[in-house]
Amino acid sequence: MKQLAPILLSLVFIPVQQLWADAPVVEAASASAQNGAWRFDVTLSHPDTGWDHYADGWRVLDMQGEELGLRVLTHPHEHEQPFTRSLSGVMIAEGVTQVQIQARDTQSGWAEETYVVILPD
Repeated sequence: MKQLAPILLSLVFIPVQQLWADAPVVEAASASAQNGAWRFDVTLSHPDTGWDHYADGWRVLDMQGEELGLRVLTHPHEHEQPFTRSLSGVMIAEGVTQVQIQARDTQSGWAEETYVVILPD
């Protein structure tokens, strides 16, 4: 029981907003080839509450989880939900047919869920 006490005590001090903080959700994403690189248009939703808790980025990952590109979001979008932002110049190896999009927020970090994008021919 003495070993469980620190664990139980630490759970009491987790901020309530973190317990119920919703992860950002990728609602839609598209990709288009541009001059040998790729452009991604990604629509996110997240219950941004201001500077303390907002969706602050998304990234393009290959199917093994390696980051190919990162779009940083520099401010909250409290009154613009869902919202779409783009990232150009993403280099993807020839023959790759799909990638993943993963979103992040300032409190929870990277969302567990990813959104798979099939790359057009």
